[in-house]
Amino acid sequence: MDKTRDNWGSKIAFILAASGSAIGLGNIWRFPTAAYRNGGAAFVWIYILIVIFIGFIVMVGEISMGRNVQRNPVGVYKKLAPRSLWTLVGYFGILTAWGVLSYYSVVAGWTIRYIFTSASGTFMKHLSEAEITNIFVSMVASPSQSIFWHFIFMLTTVGMVIGGVKKGIERWSKILMPMLFLIMFLLVLRAVTLEGAGAGLMKYLKADWSKVTGGTFIAALGQAIFSLSLGVGTMMTYGSYMRREENIVRSAGFVCFFDTMVAFMAGLAIFPVIFIMPGIEPEVGAKLIFIVLPRLFSEIPMGTIFGAAFFVLLFLAAVTSSISLLEVPVAYFVDERGWSRKKATLICGTIAFFAGILSALSVGAVGWLSHITDIGTRAMGFLDLADLFIGQYSMTFGAMMIALFVGWRWGTAALVQELSHGSNPGMAKKLIAFLIKYFCPLILIGLILYFILNPNAFA
Repeated sequence: MDKTRDNWGSKIAFILAASGSAIGLGNIWRFPTAAYRNGGAAFVWIYILIVIFIGFIVMVGEISMGRNVQRNPVGVYKKLAPRSLWTLVGYFGILTAWGVLSYYSVVAGWTIRYIFTSASGTFMKHLSEAEITNIFVSMVASPSQSIFWHFIFMLTTVGMVIGGVKKGIERWSKILMPMLFLIMFLLVLRAVTLEGAGAGLMKYLKADWSKVTGGTFIAALGQAIFSLSLGVGTMMTYGSYMRREENIVRSAGFVCFFDTMVAFMAGLAIFPVIFIMPGIEPEVGAKLIFIVLPRLFSEIPMGTIFGAAFFVLLFLAAVTSSISLLEVPVAYFVDERGWSRKKATLICGTIAFFAGILSALSVGAVGWLSHITDIGTRAMGFLDLADLFIGQYSMTFGAMMIALFVGWRWGTAALVQELSHGSNPGMAKKLIAFLIKYFCPLILIGLILYFILNPNAFA
């Protein structure tokens, strides 16, 4: 162990930083729509069970590996499985985190632009759907605008990571996460007190089990993996900064709780707003966030404040996730290559920025990047394909490999021993060991096979 390596300054620091990593755009623009399409509260209950028995378990394993070795993903596999192909899984995780960051920054950049657009009162002019659509299209179709806001967001992320674990990530997490929770609470409070909000709340909180299919479980599992930031090395890297006396099980439990709570609250904030206007259907992704909701903000009291606060919330969720994504390759170059943190952060951020330009240009600015292929009935551009293959398939594969490694290569005995630091061994640790050795790999292998047989599952 490198004795000069940074550690979190407190237990709450890890929980806030890891929760920030987990809480991202997926909680806000994926979860509510998935719930709407899959039986409302029925989907919520299924999702919670998957988080408890799969997401939480894999997270505990990933954090344990990082704390045991106190290195980046490549260093972890080198130490726990020396001179083996498992090291490639570490490299795969780093590249996945880097790849997700490259296109994630593009979408997150849009949220910065929309903070100013909303705060200026643009959406309070009772614009038509076509006019609001044109505002979004004109932004993403402009190469200069797309790249500029992508640059601003990446610069923000680099500025927060360059300060290190305590003076950078920890300090900003302690500022940003309370702000995120406060804004989310205020948005929910405003949404549920809107006239006619009851229809949306009923649609969300009532379980319609008739809409539950096999696809519901697939959607919930995919959402959990992406939302909890599993399989890319973020939790392993953050875990490597944990002290021995900290309780991994409890910390991971808090992270899963906060992440799920924000996703649930996002539904409470969005459903009432959606259902106060007849004929509006929740869309997924950018159309919901940048077209449907701004149209609704223009029709509700205090819409300017509500809309601006909503996009501030999106920005906070995005930046706390991007910090952890950038930290994965940065930790690799600091640990394994001996680079200074400043050099590693600047170079890794620059590479992610330039890689993200293709995604920035693929939402209307450059025709051939906007429509590369069709998967199912959906036209897929470069950003769509990056999200599908890097953000969904690669993360699922990474989560599966972590479960297999902890359960069968590193061993459940080593896992239980690591979990015993900071807490007394008990039945909970034995249950975690059983689930990560048998249950989680089986389910995740099944999900990978489903992807292979149904390549358009998340398209």
